[in-house]
Amino acid sequence: VQLQASGGGLVQAGGSLRLPCAASGRTFSRYAVAWFRQAPGKERTFVASIIRGVPRSLYSDSVRGRFTVSRDNAENTVYLQMNSLKPEDTAVYYCAADVNVYYSTNAPQYDYWGQGTLVTVSS
Repeated sequence: VQLQASGGGLVQAGGSLRLPCAASGRTFSRYAVAWFRQAPGKERTFVASIIRGVPRSLYSDSVRGRFTVSRDNAENTVYLQMNSLKPEDTAVYYCAADVNVYYSTNAPQYDYWGQGTLVTVSS
């Protein structure tokens, strides 16, 4: 499966962005999908994931209540809706997918990755 993340940009603190992760090549609904982010000079960290086959999702403590992950199987797309953005949310955001994972917050367990999209939140 090929993943294409987009939707990044510059936004003021308190604003919102929606990041799509579009998939091609396979039936995306069979994949667990996650979002990770990497801030400058820091390691890649888990943000959110949507569990394979069921309408449930996981969030990191830092984004819970502000971010929502959802999927549109007809469009083969997973979305990360980001509200109440903070400067500390500034990072490159990556989507990842794997058909053999039920759900995971661990980046190495995902075989497929999008190219990343930069989100910059100004104070």
